[in-house]
Amino acid sequence: MSNEPMHLPEEPAQERELRLVALRREAESRGKVKVRGIRPEGAPFPKASPETGYYGIPLLKPPQWTHQIPLYFFVGGAAGAAAVVSAIGHYVGADRKLVRDARYIAAAGAVISPALLIADLGKPQRFLGMMRVFKPQSPMSIGAWTLLGFGSAVSAATFAGLMRERYGPSFPMAVVENAAEAAAIPLGLGLATYTGVLIGATAIPVWNQNVGDLPLHFAASGLSAAVGMLELMGHSKNRALQTLGLGAALFEVWEGIRIEGRTHTHLDPLKHGTSGAITRVGGALSGPIPTALRLASMFAGRERGSSLRRWAGASAVAGSLLTRIAWLRAGIASAQDWRQPLEVQPYPHDKVEPTDKSRARQQTPASS
Repeated sequence: MSNEPMHLPEEPAQERELRLVALRREAESRGKVKVRGIRPEGAPFPKASPETGYYGIPLLKPPQWTHQIPLYFFVGGAAGAAAVVSAIGHYVGADRKLVRDARYIAAAGAVISPALLIADLGKPQRFLGMMRVFKPQSPMSIGAWTLLGFGSAVSAATFAGLMRERYGPSFPMAVVENAAEAAAIPLGLGLATYTGVLIGATAIPVWNQNVGDLPLHFAASGLSAAVGMLELMGHSKNRALQTLGLGAALFEVWEGIRIEGRTHTHLDPLKHGTSGAITRVGGALSGPIPTALRLASMFAGRERGSSLRRWAGASAVAGSLLTRIAWLRAGIASAQDWRQPLEVQPYPHDKVEPTDKSRARQQTPASS
């Protein structure tokens, strides 16, 4: 008589999955299942279902960011866009006052952004700890180093510009100014867009499923805010700013149409509830309203046109801020919906497909 243990044939994985589906459907229709291990009828135990998920508990934790983070997104986006505007204006010989004011906006953002980030982290040491390592695969690490380099570049450009205005042109200051502006362009673009990549790299559906759109969306929003701030500072007659502002507003109109025109469930937080209301208000202030005001200013008189452009700038700044708040609120709402992360369908549409492992088991004869 053989001493080898007896191996019973294992039930194929596909058959087990189909049996579990049948048991769930039986429980749904009859209210009970006569199989051991099933929740007894009338028992006070919680029951997982398509309506409640896993005992009504969301599968994802909502973001723990404080209110400083949407402000950080807004300030960083406007500062990054302003740095690019100032650098291009410097190289093409634009109005020196425009270049100087754009640098002021960028420099102010370089100071305010770290303060907001540190306020969210709680301790300055935590921000310094982020500087101990550099991870190319981490959007947060890239963003922290981008912020550090951006602050250095715009500070050097602003200082060189002030020295030029006070003491006149000099070769050393010209070298510093040109080099700083050259560095400010890529760093400004990175600061204005990396926050979209940062939230898109998470598991939260409304962010993750829009990771391809968020960087451009945030860049356009930051440019719109920077142009609006410059127009409110007195540059409401500059044609280049008018073109940039109109282009950013049209992009925001297009982005709003794309969000409203798609029916994917991961976009629901952008259309419903508090986050949906903020999204629509921010979208209107960023897109249709500035577009209409800027187009109207083209056919109005000089003074009337300048006034309309200032109103368009104020609307763009408010819309840019609300856009950042809306995306954060949408992320919180999306994390609380348990269906979206796993894309679970109701039972009538369930279809069990055999996996590669189950197919292999079916093709392998049972051991004897």
